[in-house]
Amino acid sequence: MSPARARAKKAEPRATRNRHPATTRRAPGRSTRTPAAETAAALALPRDADNVEVRLGPRSVRLTNLRKLFWPALGITKGDLIQYYADVSPWLLPHIRDRAMVMKRYPHGAAGDFFFMKRAPAPRPDWIEICAIEHESGNVIDFPMIQDLPSLLWVINLGCIDLNQWYARCDDVDRPDYVHFDLDPVKGKAPVPFARVRETALIVHSGLEALGMPAYAKTTGSRGIHVYVPIVRGPTQKDVWSFAKRFADGLAALHPALITAEYRISQRPEGRVLVDYNQNAWGRTLASIYSVRPHPQAAVSTPVTWDEIEEGITIEQFALRNLPARLRAQGDLWAPLLAAKGRFRLEKYL
Repeated sequence: MSPARARAKKAEPRATRNRHPATTRRAPGRSTRTPAAETAAALALPRDADNVEVRLGPRSVRLTNLRKLFWPALGITKGDLIQYYADVSPWLLPHIRDRAMVMKRYPHGAAGDFFFMKRAPAPRPDWIEICAIEHESGNVIDFPMIQDLPSLLWVINLGCIDLNQWYARCDDVDRPDYVHFDLDPVKGKAPVPFARVRETALIVHSGLEALGMPAYAKTTGSRGIHVYVPIVRGPTQKDVWSFAKRFADGLAALHPALITAEYRISQRPEGRVLVDYNQNAWGRTLASIYSVRPHPQAAVSTPVTWDEIEEGITIEQFALRNLPARLRAQGDLWAPLLAAKGRFRLEKYL
């Protein structure tokens, strides 16, 4: 490094709680992405092979252990999981592109142990794009980004069942594109019926509607419902978290027999639904749209309409084996979260 460049680097302000420099790294001379729709339509993985090398445009991805059972009771293999993600990639990729990805790896299938991995493993293909984020400690973590079908297949082949991307894009990791609420039944002696989660979702929707905020729901694929509000990028993650906390606390005060916003697990009252605002904190993630979950029925985190919630959806009715057909029939119900038009200016309530 030249002396001038070293002085400039030294003069740059370091990362703080509310400022985290991030850099996108691409391989020089490489196309940044391959068309998802064309490559997905042409991809059909063999069912009689354990390992295969797939050519997608100029890129090649080696897929391994395809016949390994990830859901033994359902007969669903790792190859079935990868094929699912290829099939839904035209709808999925726009929602996760340009965002750092936290990998949650299940090397032994959905019922096995898992571990989180933030740093992109090495060696890796030189076309995997990196979002290098500086943390307050001064540590820089190279997160992988899923920009196209080859990178999606590469990540899933590592044993990732669900996908957990950042709420903010890599060009400004401190300013998210949405505020969201994770509606999660409180664990206790008796399970909370999913009907109470649906009821809570409708209350959250009404509260956001009263504030003039558009809201979109999806099942978590686990036990709850996610509600997202697309916002105009500008407020910091801390500001978004502060709004979410005030909103959740307000709902809990209005509906104490149904809703809690208690952060401390030991203090959460049983039988309630947690409106979890804390997932809006910097660096947190939730399972993305169209993510398969390590659920016994291979349930998928699926966009649903408010009418469907009123009518009585279940977690299990949206799963790996039927979700691609629903997508082909209905399209992406969360397409508005990708649009510049219709986003809410959260500054109004900060």
